[in-house]
Amino acid sequence: MNAAQPAIWKCLLTGGLAGFVNGFFGAGGGMIVVPLLILLVKLADKNAFSSAISIILPLTIVSLVIYAKNGALDLKAALPYLLGGAGGGILAGLWFKKVSARFLHIALGLLILFGGARLILC
Repeated sequence: MNAAQPAIWKCLLTGGLAGFVNGFFGAGGGMIVVPLLILLVKLADKNAFSSAISIILPLTIVSLVIYAKNGALDLKAALPYLLGGAGGGILAGLWFKKVSARFLHIALGLLILFGGARLILC
């Protein structure tokens, strides 16, 4: 095996945990996959953040299909958020090159803390 390529079990574990969290909670797979890509798979920080997008998109589509198949998807309620989400995604993608890996770590950490505190308190 190439020394630069991680063991397949590490890749499968990273993807499996991200998929489970994303599917179970409807979000949050990226919050799991970014640290795992850095710590377990040894990707460079910014590569881990950008790779998370390519991993989470297919996982989200799979989760979407499962939710829809089980009658747990209200697509009509979700549609208005797609335009804002697409716009935010475009802006983030353009801004990504200009920010440091340190900023990304701090921003993701604060987002996780805020989300966690909100879920516990509400």
